[in-house]
Amino acid sequence: MERPLADLLRPERLEDVVGQRHLLSEGAVLRRFIENRSNANMIFYGPSGTGKTTIANIIAKQTQRPLHRLNATTASTQDIKAIMADIGTLMAPNGVLLYLDEIQYFNKRQQQSLLEFMENGKITLIASTTENPYFYVFNALLSRSTVFEFKPVTAEEAAPAVERALRYLAGLGPMTWEEGLPLQIATACGGDVRKSLNAVEFLYEAAPRVEGARHISKADAAQVSQRSAMRYDRSGDDMYDIASALMKSLRGSDPDAALHYLARFLEAGDLITPCRRLLCSASEDIGMAYPQAVAIVKACVDSAMQLGLPEAQLPLAQAAILLATAPKSNSVVAAIGAARADVRAGRTGSIPRELQNVHADTTGQERPQNYLYPHDFPGHYVRQQYLPDPIKDRVYYQYGDNKTEQAAKAYWQKIKGE
Repeated sequence: MERPLADLLRPERLEDVVGQRHLLSEGAVLRRFIENRSNANMIFYGPSGTGKTTIANIIAKQTQRPLHRLNATTASTQDIKAIMADIGTLMAPNGVLLYLDEIQYFNKRQQQSLLEFMENGKITLIASTTENPYFYVFNALLSRSTVFEFKPVTAEEAAPAVERALRYLAGLGPMTWEEGLPLQIATACGGDVRKSLNAVEFLYEAAPRVEGARHISKADAAQVSQRSAMRYDRSGDDMYDIASALMKSLRGSDPDAALHYLARFLEAGDLITPCRRLLCSASEDIGMAYPQAVAIVKACVDSAMQLGLPEAQLPLAQAAILLATAPKSNSVVAAIGAARADVRAGRTGSIPRELQNVHADTTGQERPQNYLYPHDFPGHYVRQQYLPDPIKDRVYYQYGDNKTEQAAKAYWQKIKGE
């Protein structure tokens, strides 16, 4: 085949697009917009292989405007100027539709070069990105565009596209495949339709002949698609989403979910990110409810870093299970947050004389400090002022309702006679 199978079989009608039901089902806003042959600047945001380019092509066909395609990874400002030169000529009397793929790779100046032509309607921009556009796209361009989020295609949604590709190839010559193959490929490719069709094309080219017909087995498909379902970019949204999911699963006391998101990091070969998240959770979500958690997790992290993968999975899994099943308290987070809020707001004041460093006094001008040494008193405690005068009655730390913190509270109530 001269063209890649994924491009050759790209749908030309909305009815043939798989997935994105929230955008393309009957009555959905985007579908009505396309069917009305309207023009508007749009940004398509979502993972690879979910139909962004396909929908842009269908819109171009519906509006009957000249379509120009650029990929921001290789395009330059000069490429944009070349497209603009056609506007108003016989080539594009009513303007053009520009499909700009991976717009996050355009710098601010390159994105700004589009604004004038977007403003007067001579360029209708459809940009696509796999990263969050609110972080990567210039605000002035965002304000002139409508953002649509494309979601990963489920295996059940992608399987018909895989089967369609297999039937197309079977039309080129005798070919058979094992039952369940379309769903297997769709599942292994993790919602990326393009990746699924690329896998089909590879398997077709490599298929052995059985009684004169090409035959694709599930065993061969497993070799081609192994690990391919992983979506991970160390500096992109995927990493932050998985890190967030790991933290929230630990906080939510779900060890199974915590292990799942930890496994995603490990399969991607990333040790640093889960180690940092586990260490953070030990203080942020467990804290004083189980103070030893931070020491145990630190030991697990140190072991993992010394062992490296694959053995590092064991101490990290131990840490994840420990944190997920440990009693929870956010009293540490609340306490330091309240203290820092006062400092940022300027609510500080002079340090009480009793707490100052007496060695800082000028020679010959020493003043009595009157500091009461707690270890000289029963229970190793004596009442005295520690906070500055303006906030002397401020309370930052509130005991959590777990067994450990309540025991500490009871102890100090007894010692302080409260």
